[in-house]
Amino acid sequence: MTDARINLHADFARVIDAALDALEAAGTLPAGLSRGAVTCEPPRDPAHGDLATNAAMVLAKPAGTNPRALAGALVAELEKEPRVTSAEIAGPGFINLRLSDDAWRGELALIAQSGADYGRSQMGGGKVVNVEYVSANPTGPMHMGHCRGAVVGDALADLLAYTGHKVIKEYYVNDAGAQVDVLARSVHIRYREALGEDVGEIPEGLYPGDYLVPVGKALAAEFGDAYVKAPEADWLILFRTRAVAAMMDMIRADLATLGIHHDLFSSEAELQASGKVDAAEAWLRAHDLVYDGLLEAPKGKTPEDWEPVELPLFRSTRFGDDQDRPIRKSNGAWTYFGADLAYHFQKAQSADALVDIWGADHAGTVKRIKAAVAALTSADGGTPKPFEVKLVQMVQLLRDGQPVKMSKRAGTFVTLADVVNEVGKDVVRFTMLTRKPDAQMDFDFAKVVEASKDNPVFYVQYAHARICRNIRKGAEESFAPSDANLALLGDEELALVKLAAQFPRTVEAAAVAREPHRIAFFLHDLASAFHSYYNLGNDRPEKRFIVAHDSALTAARLFLAAQIGQVIRNGLALLGVEAAEEL
Repeated sequence: MTDARINLHADFARVIDAALDALEAAGTLPAGLSRGAVTCEPPRDPAHGDLATNAAMVLAKPAGTNPRALAGALVAELEKEPRVTSAEIAGPGFINLRLSDDAWRGELALIAQSGADYGRSQMGGGKVVNVEYVSANPTGPMHMGHCRGAVVGDALADLLAYTGHKVIKEYYVNDAGAQVDVLARSVHIRYREALGEDVGEIPEGLYPGDYLVPVGKALAAEFGDAYVKAPEADWLILFRTRAVAAMMDMIRADLATLGIHHDLFSSEAELQASGKVDAAEAWLRAHDLVYDGLLEAPKGKTPEDWEPVELPLFRSTRFGDDQDRPIRKSNGAWTYFGADLAYHFQKAQSADALVDIWGADHAGTVKRIKAAVAALTSADGGTPKPFEVKLVQMVQLLRDGQPVKMSKRAGTFVTLADVVNEVGKDVVRFTMLTRKPDAQMDFDFAKVVEASKDNPVFYVQYAHARICRNIRKGAEESFAPSDANLALLGDEELALVKLAAQFPRTVEAAAVAREPHRIAFFLHDLASAFHSYYNLGNDRPEKRFIVAHDSALTAARLFLAAQIGQVIRNGLALLGVEAAEEL
């Protein structure tokens, strides 16, 4: 397994740190200055060098010296590193480093040695992160409105695990609201239908999808006509429980088509029945975070329209919200916010950090739930536990540019399973990560399977397939990848290595930012660079991966191709996508 000590960018961060240690020892720098803002990264313009550091810029002021003067002293130390061919001061005090070709050849060899672990990191230090995603109401099959959040959450969870975190993948089952009573009533109609009754059109306000027919049939087979004419109070809880269980089985199966499996399913109904919500309220009252007060009139209401009512209110204004929020309704039932508050209180007991993936339509509740978590995790004098909410925009389904009609089976929407069955898991997963989650997305059935460079899914997969094809072709002609003559690789080949070598730092940056789409963006850039190099051989035979009259060069280039393929596989695996070996 690799760690942060041996990938090239992390290694040079340590080289810079050691150079700063030397300046401290010499008295050029005061001891004990914070180096938290010091960076080591590729410059924006590759013409400026291979690596750049802002060390002199950020340390000069606290050191009481001039940035360029400090940069000069730091350059003298950095030039002692054998892999540095030049260290130059740029602008007000940035330092650009150029590395030897051997440094990059060494990184290529490291990719081969590390294999599937190239890019893996221990930066998480074993901290437990709870990632809660999907959490669709258990009222029907998964639809494409859930798909994007499901993929983003799953890829983020895998990314955090890959960077040394212990991850809990959680699904919160919203089975305590009015919508599950509607589900039970809808199933009761299908139950009567299964017993031969002509139920006609499903009444408006109930769930019309055919997916409830098997649930009704199962209940009819088990209970006969016992509940046909029985009052609702006699069957509502039973039908609700059976229906929710059936829907969760369906949801698990739908998610499995995307390769998604949660570690934990938490029931809102069980949470409330266990008394944990009441315990959370008692705890909050004991810490003066909940009080009984009059709820402010909603915006736009006149005094004549509003009747003040005393409710238990959470002091969310202490934490940046614009008003205190009720945790119970006037009838004593829990508000969504109150139940969510208790749920997050429970999650925080067993995690060091929390991440929720929500649909963009929940944006209005982000501030209050973040305030609640901050309160819950710091009221005893501690530091609030990190908690982030990532918002995901809806996906518009198109077919040749036209909106897709609803699914007959679902009744009101296109099911996730239908989409996966048509275009495949890998296409769906990768496509969901080709844009930032908070940006609008169109999913056109024709374009996502199009064999063109305009389709990022195909473009990345084609790069890997090309690599595999060349290695197979080389084997047919008795050529095998070898690192014996990597010195034969020139600037154009090493440019590919320099880009591939950014994978470990991209992985860590994506994990810190909680943005798995960065991996998809990186893979597209790497695939683009590979295709550009590959196409050189169309006009310049000497640039092809297989040069029949030069076995040493062919072996080195096939080795290069194999390692680029390894990085692509590692990145795709993080996204839950299998690398294609042929297209």
